[in-house]
Amino acid sequence: MQNNSVSKTVLITGAAARIGAEIARTLHAEGMNIVIHYRSSANKAEVLSKSLNEIRENSAQLIQADLLATQTLDTLVENAASIWGGLDVLINNASSFYPTPVGSITEEHWDDLMGSNLKAPIFLSQAVTPYLRQTQGCIVNIVDIHGFRPMKEHPVYCAAKAGLAMITQSLAKELGPDIRVNGVAPGAIMWPSTELDPEVQASILERTSLKRQGCPQDIATTVKFLVMDAPYITGQVIPVDGGRILNI
Repeated sequence: MQNNSVSKTVLITGAAARIGAEIARTLHAEGMNIVIHYRSSANKAEVLSKSLNEIRENSAQLIQADLLATQTLDTLVENAASIWGGLDVLINNASSFYPTPVGSITEEHWDDLMGSNLKAPIFLSQAVTPYLRQTQGCIVNIVDIHGFRPMKEHPVYCAAKAGLAMITQSLAKELGPDIRVNGVAPGAIMWPSTELDPEVQASILERTSLKRQGCPQDIATTVKFLVMDAPYITGQVIPVDGGRILNI
């Protein structure tokens, strides 16, 4: 982006909860208008939207869509752009995550994990390109350190995130100089919604250089940096993992 004025419009996928919601709150605090995409978390999305609009009137709007329905993604972007007359930033945050050990992988697993983590970001980025060219905007993809180093029993997820890291670089090369494209790769930020054994958690944290868990704000502030304060950075994926990637 060419400047960091407060009138930017940001589309964030999967923004109703967890890291997506924290990114929404952080960018909103900088004066940006937020389009909150959600699939099924309507209640959480409405609560977030209401809280942001209470802070600043007409500064957050909701869009419901299933990102696996590729044929609807152009319309999603068009609807998002129509709210405030354009788009400046796309944050590809929505993600499916669960184990797929070899021997249990199904085509449904493949379509879901590849669809949410790789296919949808590609098609959304394509759809948003004309709008971002007009505003000298940017794309930030939420990748994963396990797109660089594999995680046991998650081959499909890891492959999808590895693809997203490469798409980040490929799009940066193709869409420059008008559009910057970067990524953020979280490490141990939030545990999965499914229960994770405390001993496993402790083992993961022990293998980080900082010996502690991060928080969603760590990701959100890095996204804010890439959006607002990094006009000469493109094609990069920044690990935010406390040094975990060094010890995998």
